Amino acid sequence: MPSLDAPEERLRKFKYRGKDASLRRQQRMAVSLKLRKAKKDEQTLKRRNITSFCPDTPSEKTAKGVTVSLTLGEIIQGVNSSDPALCFQATQTARKMLSQENNPPLKLVVDAGLIPRMVEFLKSSLYPCLQFEAAWALTNIAAGTSEQTRAVVEGGAIQPLIALLSSPNLAVCEQAVWALGNIAGDGPEFRDKIISSNAIPHLLALISHTLPITFLRNITWTLSNLCRNKNPYPCDAAVKQILPALLHLLQHHDTEVLSDACWALSYLTDSCSKRIGQVVDTGVLPRLVALLNSSELNVLTPSLRTVGNIVTGTDEQTQRAIDTGILNVLPQLLQHNKPSIQKEAAWALSNVAAGPCHHIQQLLAYDVLPPLVAVLKHGDFKVQKEAIWTVANFVMGATLDQLIQLVHSGILEPLVNLLTAPDVKIVLIILDVISFILEAAEKLSEKENVCLLIEELGGIDRIEALQLHENRQISLSALNIIEKHFIEEEESLMLLSQVVDQDCEFINCDCLATK
Repeated sequence: MPSLDAPEERLRKFKYRGKDASLRRQQRMAVSLKLRKAKKDEQTLKRRNITSFCPDTPSEKTAKGVTVSLTLGEIIQGVNSSDPALCFQATQTARKMLSQENNPPLKLVVDAGLIPRMVEFLKSSLYPCLQFEAAWALTNIAAGTSEQTRAVVEGGAIQPLIALLSSPNLAVCEQAVWALGNIAGDGPEFRDKIISSNAIPHLLALISHTLPITFLRNITWTLSNLCRNKNPYPCDAAVKQILPALLHLLQHHDTEVLSDACWALSYLTDSCSKRIGQVVDTGVLPRLVALLNSSELNVLTPSLRTVGNIVTGTDEQTQRAIDTGILNVLPQLLQHNKPSIQKEAAWALSNVAAGPCHHIQQLLAYDVLPPLVAVLKHGDFKVQKEAIWTVANFVMGATLDQLIQLVHSGILEPLVNLLTAPDVKIVLIILDVISFILEAAEKLSEKENVCLLIEELGGIDRIEALQLHENRQISLSALNIIEKHFIEEEESLMLLSQVVDQDCEFINCDCLATK
């Protein structure tokens, strides 16, 4: 490949490119995390059980036709009673209070000290109705703040809830799964506490084709929460246990099951190449790529996120994704009607473009440039930013022939137009891209033609205007392009002298101002 080395300070401005391949991969991961730090996850961390998921739950059968209204004092008294009937009545009333849609009195119930007694009720195998009501109440408390979730954990709920995963009563068992999912969703501390308590084998044992779909959805969601969170990531042993189940669940037809299974995989791949390798080695890529064609946004989004994470891995892992057919789909997703999907697709493509030149060649072979140019011309600005990263990575790794194809695709027009964007970093990247293209054109004795093209597009006027930009890096980058490629040497020296004089005046003014 012809050498197109750029100054080291320029390289540092780019998303992934660098002299060291392993460092580039680390940068790729760091930037992908930064890109998403402000993005709210589509999957719910915790869920309250507002209405019964089973129309014939044991407690509802028992209480059919009976309406009970108790004060908080009576609830406390009943929960602490030795009479199972009173315990049930008080716990059910508390559960109903906690299940109301708006402003449930979670803090009131926690402060009343009811949690330890409800945890005891989880162990009442002779009274499944009481177990069910207690599990439901604890589920909704654990769906509250981290402090309220901690109260459930410190009340000793985890082990009894895991024991209920073996309950012969499906409603009780499912409610225990839900409660554990809420606890795991709070963060890595409680997630790991559930994992170390050996919950995963019990959860996996519940999965069967005869299971009611609502139950299977809850299991999948709970497994996804056991894959969630970082610092630390879930342990290797847990990941190895869960991965085969996720691969199985990905074959399901239910969109909620598919969605949560994909989110679980997205969490596991949002990590180092070793973790990505664990997922890829399961053979999951063909199914993930197939799901990229889903018309359901709740399936498409996490499957696309997972594929995007995978191509942040090693060149080999990226190639495996390419071989599976991601480049058949990603250009189409650049044209999706949802900007969020376009943005994710552009991000994934930027990771492919950050690879070696043979990956870039495959981008060309799959005709990625036309939709990329279209996004740069007409897309949402957040999507355009990701597309610019794709172009930047392409330019930094491309051969001279590949750069020619990039220019012929019409990429310069939208790049020139985006020089007026309000984002300083994006403007700097575009200037670097233009500079790099001009340097490559000079090597090919095509600089005059490229300069004329930039002039026809109004690029010279925009670049000249940027010499007066308030950001010093932008003004110097613009000056460098103008003096190196668009004016004669004598004019260049004169312009540089003027800039130096301005700097001196600025420094002198500063000195005067500080006296």
